[in-house]
Amino acid sequence: MAGTPQGSFRVIGIDPGLNITGYGVMECRSGEIKLLEAGVIRSPRARGENLPARLESLHKGLAEVMAEFHPRTMCLEDVYSHTAYPRTSILMGHARGVICLAARQAGVAVVNISAKRIKQSVTGNGNASKAQVQRAVQQAFSLGRVPHPPDVADALAAGLCYAYSLKVAANGSRRQRAIWKSSSRRVFARA
Repeated sequence: MAGTPQGSFRVIGIDPGLNITGYGVMECRSGEIKLLEAGVIRSPRARGENLPARLESLHKGLAEVMAEFHPRTMCLEDVYSHTAYPRTSILMGHARGVICLAARQAGVAVVNISAKRIKQSVTGNGNASKAQVQRAVQQAFSLGRVPHPPDVADALAAGLCYAYSLKVAANGSRRQRAIWKSSSRRVFARA
């Protein structure tokens, strides 16, 4: 994350999950951060031994987004794991592996960022609640409502954290309108 890149570049923030993976694509240019699209990639429901199919669905959805927007960097939220739920950590590891593979195949650099650092960057509080992160993202992009589901806000927050770390200041003077749509596979916003 050293050095401020010259010109325009795109960042994709990712909130990894096996059921729902949040993503947010933004363009950083001349000190402004513009939201291009944000949404979720939904994997099929867990049924028996369909983990490979769920991972394939996640990979395809993410590859499609990256092919459309050509981000330079992926900001991937680190997995928070609780010792009481080791199976969840293992499943999240599978999802993260597929996400990293999709980025590698697209030639996109991956930056891992802890949830605490992301929250600190966008809200000023490393222990911020989901609602606080949603409101901070809403304010950063001048959205008419908070991003929903929270996975979208978390992904956008990861991208903002990276952009802020490069000293790219968000432009609060220009209002951007996002339209939230729903499809069977992903919910998205376009400015």
